[in-house]
Amino acid sequence: MAIALNKTTTFLFFLLVNSLVSYSIQSLASPRNPNSLILGLTLASRASFPTYPKASTSSRKIVSIDVLGAKKPSREVRDGYLISLNIGTPPQVIQVLMDTGSDLTWVPCGNLSFDCMECDDYRNNDQLMATFSPSYSSSSYRGSCASPFCIDIHGSDNPLDPCTVAGCSLSTLVKATCSRPCPSFAYTYGAGGVVAGILTRDTLRVNGSSPGVAKEIPKFCFGCVGSAYREPMGIAGFGRGTLSMASQLGFLQKGFSHCFLAFKYANNPNISSPLVVGDIALTSKDDMQFTPMLNSPMYPNFYYVGLEAITVGNVSATEVPSSLREFDSLGNGGLKIDSGTTYTHLPEPFYSQVPRPNNNTLASDDLLPSITFHFLNNVSLVLPQGNHFYPVSAPSNAAVVKCLMFQRMDDGDDGPAGVFGSFQQQNVEVVYDLEKERIGFQPMDCASAASSQGLHKT
Repeated sequence: MAIALNKTTTFLFFLLVNSLVSYSIQSLASPRNPNSLILGLTLASRASFPTYPKASTSSRKIVSIDVLGAKKPSREVRDGYLISLNIGTPPQVIQVLMDTGSDLTWVPCGNLSFDCMECDDYRNNDQLMATFSPSYSSSSYRGSCASPFCIDIHGSDNPLDPCTVAGCSLSTLVKATCSRPCPSFAYTYGAGGVVAGILTRDTLRVNGSSPGVAKEIPKFCFGCVGSAYREPMGIAGFGRGTLSMASQLGFLQKGFSHCFLAFKYANNPNISSPLVVGDIALTSKDDMQFTPMLNSPMYPNFYYVGLEAITVGNVSATEVPSSLREFDSLGNGGLKIDSGTTYTHLPEPFYSQVPRPNNNTLASDDLLPSITFHFLNNVSLVLPQGNHFYPVSAPSNAAVVKCLMFQRMDDGDDGPAGVFGSFQQQNVEVVYDLEKERIGFQPMDCASAASSQGLHKT
């Protein structure tokens, strides 16, 4: 999410159907391992089951969509999977979005001083608008120019510049001994979201699903954000950079996995999506299909895979443009796996070729066409039925209008050629094997997986 994504426009395709197709898939085991941690992600939404779909969380552009001829404005909103962080001494509990498309972990700071522009939809949600107060923590202190995190957060052509302006001598910069505070930063997301704050260090504690199982980092580095634009909630970056939460937890050498609950569980406090970090995430995966992770020369900290084709229904596969499976000379291209983007984005003209089922697409025993993604290394993922069509009206005469939940990426901007969003990752176990640089996909009943991991309160 921390890269400039292409502009998006929403293309909606409606079908009349009688009911949803059900499916059954295997559940996840829950062994204990000291080198692993099982966390719960709460699915948050501004409103459960909206009457019309929401804009992408990657670009967060204001768009209009046409539902049965009636134009409705789609507000800029943030839906996603939240993780609870205990920061400071004594601990303050802050919920932030889990985002595989960025590195920085940041939290809103200040009781009344946190200012978020164009975030009115969240003003009355105390849970999502909770802030961290450094002055109430005895272990909180500001990051210094001697920290490599300071160089990372500024990331200019010459990363020593900000600290030089702050008064560090060249000698102390080269030796990484300058004790001056790291200068304030501005961090940009997608097509317009921005946060500004200071680099802060404090004790972080994340609690596992089992009682007494936790991970504590005494000098966790994060952004203490005082102002934001279209970014009302904090973010836990799970990219591959040194700033990421996965890296600072010490599990980046191994990997992690997640199994996102279906959107019907939005705002349900009794069940959480499993997020497994460390050894357990990679055990018992002999039968899983893995596709190689592509290393982007432009954005090496994020997760890319190669997409070869998409099959809709029983028609032959539609081959994708080469940009979705490789990078150009400037580092643009590839399909980015991004939990911080709601819907999958595909480039034109390929996008328009995919959602156009004909009479042969709908089999006689199917109410909706299946959609299969074919990745490199002969890896295929049949999307669970609820991952591509979404109801946009109440049932009427045993029929309901559904929308195809893909979006179009316009040409011309830098970055990935496409994005595989969280809506399409519902009820799919996604395994990030960072040691072998590969990503696995496996359909799964994530509610059953949550129960097996102790993440479902009954």
